[in-house]
Amino acid sequence: MSKINYYTEEGLKKLKAELHEMETVQRPKISAQIGEAIDKGDLSENAEYDAAKEAQGILEMKISKLKTVLSNARLIDESELDTSRALILSNVRIKNLKNNAEVTYTLVAENEADLKQKKISVESPIGKGLLGKSVGDVADVETPSGVIQFEILEITRS
Repeated sequence: MSKINYYTEEGLKKLKAELHEMETVQRPKISAQIGEAIDKGDLSENAEYDAAKEAQGILEMKISKLKTVLSNARLIDESELDTSRALILSNVRIKNLKNNAEVTYTLVAENEADLKQKKISVESPIGKGLLGKSVGDVADVETPSGVIQFEILEITRS
């Protein structure tokens, strides 16, 4: 059974747009390449044909995988989320108790994570450690270099 994934409206639109582009742009392009290779004659020694068929197989696999992801995708209704605890789509301001560094992260679904935008996955070690915690709680996060403690200073919604 496939895993249910939760998405923001923006993340879901991005996935649908990617699927649409694969089906309406990339698929016809590869079909045209196969057609051109067939027109050149003998397929047994036609490297262009082999490459186009391989690309077609890879694309069809990606399309199938993306359709499965979309069929198991669920849109997050932000109005129903508890604002007193750190949950998906929470903006969580935390303080590293070891070095007193403060940082704010937004907890997102795994495939929407982007560290440059300070969006971390709820599946990441820090995300898992913060989930369900409230302001004032201390989260113990297991890292390769040992356990790091983060105090939750603030939880907001964007």
